[in-house]
Amino acid sequence: MTTATLPPAPLAVLPPRAPAARWHRASEFSVRPAHEGDGAALAALSWQFVHTGALRERSLSLYLSRASDFLVAQTPDGTLEGCLGLSEHPTAGVLYNFCVAAHRQGSGMGGRLLHAAFARARSLSLPKLFTATTGSGRLFLRHGFVPVCPSLAPAAWSQSLDPGRNARVLARTL
Repeated sequence: MTTATLPPAPLAVLPPRAPAARWHRASEFSVRPAHEGDGAALAALSWQFVHTGALRERSLSLYLSRASDFLVAQTPDGTLEGCLGLSEHPTAGVLYNFCVAAHRQGSGMGGRLLHAAFARARSLSLPKLFTATTGSGRLFLRHGFVPVCPSLAPAAWSQSLDPGRNARVLARTL
């Protein structure tokens, strides 16, 4: 899963992002919990990332049945342009299916989705969050995640990871 297409660079030397005409202000979208009616839009938003290999393919029925796992970023006209799933496990939470529409990347949408996921995880008394990424993971790293051994993650989730995707497991304590 990836939320940015910039090449990897050391975080300490990244310049601040200057506004560009294609970027949108954070106030131009809201973050809310998803509902079952969002299932088709979640699948459609995710498909572009599945197509590039950044996300694993998931069925529409999964998006419909697990819509309540998701937080979504929605524009004023109701279009979903970002999503992030949070699944609960006995000792931690797992973030999955994190995607932000290409024209929204760099707008702050990913960061707002992450912060909303942190708040939801805290409300569920989850002490730690895990995720897996096949990309650079820069957004996660900027928000306090660190690489960890997959064996530290919830077993049911870490055992479901496809070794052929070569994903890195990251974690953050809340």
